[in-house]
Order: sequence, then C-alpha cells, then structure tokens
Amino acid sequence: MVKLNDNFFKLKESYLFSTTARKIREYSAAFPDKPVIRMGIGDVTIPLIPEVADAIAEAGKGMATKEGFHGYGDEQGAAFLQDAIAAYYLRKDGVALKRQEIFISDGAKSDVANFTDLFSDDNVIVIPDPVYPVYLDSNMMLGRKIVFIDGNRENGFLPMPYEGLEGDIVYLCSPNNPTGAVYNREQLKTWVDFANKNGMIILFDAAYECFIGDETLPHSIFEIEGARKCAVEFCSLSKTAGFTGTRCGYTIVPEELVIDGHSLNKMWLRRQTTKYNGTSYVVQKGAEVVFTEKGMAECMKNIAYYKENAKIMAKTLDELGIWYSGGVNSPYIWFECGMDSWQFFDMLLNEIQVAGTPGSGFGKCGEGYFRLTAFNTHENTLEAMKRFKKLLAK
Repeated sequence: MVKLNDNFFKLKESYLFSTTARKIREYSAAFPDKPVIRMGIGDVTIPLIPEVADAIAEAGKGMATKEGFHGYGDEQGAAFLQDAIAAYYLRKDGVALKRQEIFISDGAKSDVANFTDLFSDDNVIVIPDPVYPVYLDSNMMLGRKIVFIDGNRENGFLPMPYEGLEGDIVYLCSPNNPTGAVYNREQLKTWVDFANKNGMIILFDAAYECFIGDETLPHSIFEIEGARKCAVEFCSLSKTAGFTGTRCGYTIVPEELVIDGHSLNKMWLRRQTTKYNGTSYVVQKGAEVVFTEKGMAECMKNIAYYKENAKIMAKTLDELGIWYSGGVNSPYIWFECGMDSWQFFDMLLNEIQVAGTPGSGFGKCGEGYFRLTAFNTHENTLEAMKRFKKLLAK
C-alpha cells in the first residue's frame, strides 16, 4: 500500500500567497465594478528592458538555424553567463568568484528549497521569524526540527545569534522579505563568526540586493571575511531585471565550503546534474545582458521607479504616525497595523480595494504587522495611499 509523506499534513492548508490570491479572486468576482489595487505579492509590473528582450529574441531566432541551435546545455549554466555574473560581483562588491562556483537556475525560490537535499533530515534548522515562507515549508515537508529566532521591533527585525543557540543550518535574508530590514557588515560578521565557530551553514538569500542604496551595507555575504567557509548565496533576476515570468537565478557555492571532508560545491553539482536539466539557453542570453554595465544601469532605472513607490508609501505612513521598516533599501514596507493582520487584510480589500499581505503569514512574530510592496505603477500607488490615508485617518 502506498504511504504518503505525512509531513505535508503539518503544513498550512494553502501557501500564503495562494490564499491571498484566492481572496482577491473571490472579491473581484463578487464586485467586478471595484477593481483591486494589488500591493501584495512581489510580482513586478515594468517590462523587461529592450536590450534583454532583444537578446532573448535574437537567441530565439537563432534556434531556428543550424548555426544558432542549442540543445541540452551544461546543467550548471552557460559559461558566458557565469562569467558575466563573476564580473558583476567583482565590479560591484570586489568579490572574486570562480566560474565553477556559480550555478544558474530557474530562480532563487527553487534553489533555496532544493539546496537542503544535501543535508541529513536530522539537522536542526534555524529560521528567523518573520520571514519568507519557503524556508519553513520546505523543511517541514522533510520533517526537520526547526528552531525560530524572533525578529521584532526592538531588534529591528534583524535577529542575531546568541549564546546557547543550537542549530546546524540557518537562513538569513537581507534585504529581508517581508520586513525590508538589512543586516550591516558588523552584524553579518557576527553571524559568519558564529557559524564558523559552531560548525553551522548559512543559507543567505540576497534576492533583493539591488535595492540596497546605502553603500555602507553589504550586497553579498561574501564581502564578509570568513563567509566562503560557511555560506551559500542565492540570488534572482526576478526583481533585479523583471524575470518573474522569464525565470532565472543563480546560487554561489564556494569551493572552500567543506563538511566532513566533502565539498558542498561538488555535491550540489551532483544533485543538479541528476535533478535539473539546465536553464533555457534563450533565457540565459537575456540574463547575460543584465550583468553588463549598460544592462544593469537600465535595470536600476526600473528599481529606482519601484523605490519611488516605496517612498510614497513611507510618506503616507509618516503622515499617519504609523511605525514601519523597509522601503529604503527594499521594495517592501512592513508596518504595524494595530489589529489581527488577516482582519486588516479583509478591511483593506473590502473597504478600499487595496490588497497587501498579512504579517502573520510570515510567522508568529508577524502578527500585528502588514506588508505592502512597491511593485505597481506610480498612479496606482498614489491612489492606494490616498484611499489608505482616508480610511485610517477616521
């Protein structure tokens, strides 16, 4: 008789963003004359930059020719894209990477969830709360023991290691999703030193690094001395370059990262060659353009547009006297909502047709908070904040 993985039954019935999407669909079906301004999920609204679209189109046309056709590629990624990413890291952060340390994928979400294939299920997982739900759900599916470290207003939603913290693998996300908080160099150095001292691995999610405008803040954990011996970094082009529908990301696994004499770099390569057939050649040609100086400069114009939306939201919260974090080095605004976060979601949806994300969906420490994203138009953001201010000023 077939036996199921009963760890799945310990998960919430629906993934957070599936639940909010269902609620919005149901409201829109009931009130088609009241369009909803969506500021919940982190999906971008600005199209790909022309240079990227042109590169994808050219590669696609080339696939119809004998000279330009490409079949199966290297599961680790095309050398031209690995080299472009390495050049970007060196230019931006002064971080030197080897080609074989860079693994191209279809996005950070997949790699973050899949990387723990390399570890035994009896490892103890340390997860900040609140944080991106995939970290928790993917480990619950495997029945792993999970230890939470609390983020709160007092510590700026940037939990730090402490004496007596026991764990084998810790997830760090900076800039943080959902809170928008960013670890500084001293804080990351504390984490790196703690990990190296205690034999811990850091899984570092840097998907929003391009939103960091304060150059005193680190974009990559590999800017921190000692990180190459204890950290893996995940990044994505979804927000950087609008690849939410195109799908491309990458994971950096340093060669120095060795456990019990075994290279995690070689283990991840072995895993990928078995379970992943490689990112589309056409998509990788588009991604290559992103990492050129001109391509990145154009992408940063789009990011600046979103950050302007964040300023609009922050200004509204300032005027209302509501505490918040994020919005400066992040596309997310995380604020105190003063009530049950799902009730607040329903109130915004039903009374002013604005959709965000309840903080409790990111963990128990998210209760009483709410997340809004900057991924919309200026016009919609201004309209949403006009409605928001009118509602909450009552």
